[in-house]
Amino acid sequence: MCGIVGIVSSNPVNQQVYDALGLLQHRGQDSTGIATADGSIIHLHRARGQVREAYRTRDMRSLLGTMGLGHVRYTTRGDANKEQESQPFYVNAPYGIVLVHNGNLTNTRELSQELFSVDRRHLNTDSDTEILVNVFAHELQQQVRGTTLDPDQVFDAIARLHERVEGSYAAIALIAGHGMLAFRDPFGIRPLVLGKKVTGLVGTEWIVASESLVLESDGYELVRDVEPGEAIFVTRDGEMFSRQCAKNPVLIPCAFEYVYLARPDSIMNGISVYEARLRLGDRLADTIERYTPSGAIDVVMPIPDSSRPAAMQVAQKLGIPYREGFYKNRYVGRTFIMPGQEQRRRSVKQKLNAMSSEFKGKNVLIVDDSIVRGTTSKEIVDMARQAGANSVTFTSAAPPVRYPHVYGINMPSRAELVAAGKKIPEIATALGTDYLIYQEVADMEAAILEGSDIQRLEASCFTGDYVTGTVTPEYLAWVESNQAS
Repeated sequence: MCGIVGIVSSNPVNQQVYDALGLLQHRGQDSTGIATADGSIIHLHRARGQVREAYRTRDMRSLLGTMGLGHVRYTTRGDANKEQESQPFYVNAPYGIVLVHNGNLTNTRELSQELFSVDRRHLNTDSDTEILVNVFAHELQQQVRGTTLDPDQVFDAIARLHERVEGSYAAIALIAGHGMLAFRDPFGIRPLVLGKKVTGLVGTEWIVASESLVLESDGYELVRDVEPGEAIFVTRDGEMFSRQCAKNPVLIPCAFEYVYLARPDSIMNGISVYEARLRLGDRLADTIERYTPSGAIDVVMPIPDSSRPAAMQVAQKLGIPYREGFYKNRYVGRTFIMPGQEQRRRSVKQKLNAMSSEFKGKNVLIVDDSIVRGTTSKEIVDMARQAGANSVTFTSAAPPVRYPHVYGINMPSRAELVAAGKKIPEIATALGTDYLIYQEVADMEAAILEGSDIQRLEASCFTGDYVTGTVTPEYLAWVESNQAS
């Protein structure tokens, strides 16, 4: 999971891109980068850390131009501590291309070998984004005819890229002197939205971003989602072209975006994240009612912030008081996306404080959006008991996470997942909770997709069903062995 944005404007875009990345900070806190294009010159700044820490005045002044893109990184491949693996990535031919990417490629071994032995291209990092930009650059070089670049050549290159690349990818690129390109994998696993702003005599300005809230904050109209397999090319003069570049595209978006990753004020694939989380709470309340004894719950409490909508609906539907028992320190990063179990464990108590007045002597139902490694959940259960809770029922608005996630979320190892290979009572024992209740997979899918034309969600971490059809047990074993090394 990362956050990406690209803008074509009639004015300098450095501040717009910076502001957009601040709104996408929840999608990644390891590193960030901005690239701008001033005519045929590309300017680039990358740094570790969060947006507010990474850019100084002199950095912003050097980012000249009316086209730009930006990235906030949450490491799923490569080393979080290596600045050279931060995005954007740049190649100088053809034309000069700089690219950002959200997702995870699942055939990097094959692509790395092809790039070296067939395409004669050098890779300097372990980042799959460097692989993606080199595949695109090679295919674009093959399509260039004559002295000018036209959108059809770009789209033909993306069509070839779709044939070669497997996995999830939403990407934005600047082609120096020509325009901005955005494209999405044929399953639309990772999100990407398109917006525009008409500015009178100057013309139309365009934006693409991971989430719709970025558009709304700066006065852009949400036009639509970039379709799975589609590519959009905007010239530096603001003329927009689009084409479907995949042979058999089908929209199967990631369920975890709605459960946890996205901000609630975003709309993705026509589905409001906030309303989806309310519906998750409605469905979860029915399950809670089936599996907990009468009188076992006095109060309902969320783990702030992403579980609040679900918790509110649980409380309302069960007719049980809703309370805010945990105070959140907003200056600590999201624990789920922190690297390393020990760092996650230490950060929980820095991030959350239990208010004893809300817990003492009560039978507490704690609602969280999901349970992944269990580190945070166990610490929260312990905090509730230390604050005086009589009993603790823990519930998840998502089903048990039993399988690795290979499409851009850092869940590569079954050994790290608390639910892998365990029955629910065993998980409850591991977490130290009196009762443990999970959302059913069918209920999660129904809650998210209600009112939508989408037929299916990418839910492999819950079901073990990998939608691209190319994820084998051998590949999963390879991913896990790399994670452990």
